[in-house]
Amino acid sequence: MAMHNPPHPGEVIRELCIEPLGLTVTEAAKGLGVSRKTLSALLNGRFGISPEMAIRLSKAFGGSAESWLNQQAQYDLWHAMQKGEEMDVKAFA
Repeated sequence: MAMHNPPHPGEVIRELCIEPLGLTVTEAAKGLGVSRKTLSALLNGRFGISPEMAIRLSKAFGGSAESWLNQQAQYDLWHAMQKGEEMDVKAFA
């Protein structure tokens, strides 16, 4: 079942992973093996979670890579569904 207006996964990472551990963005980025710019873009909702990032998050903070990707998929799908009414699509069935 689709979640109602799910948060961007970057918000979840910031609030449930980085802040509770007292990490700075720079420290977290270094630990994840990504640039500070990349992590900052994810945390600020400008980037989504890629399969590679999902593996990194899983190794660093726990949870499965699939669960990280699922959060991104739920977020993306909810936003796409908001535009669904505007789509000009012919139903074939």
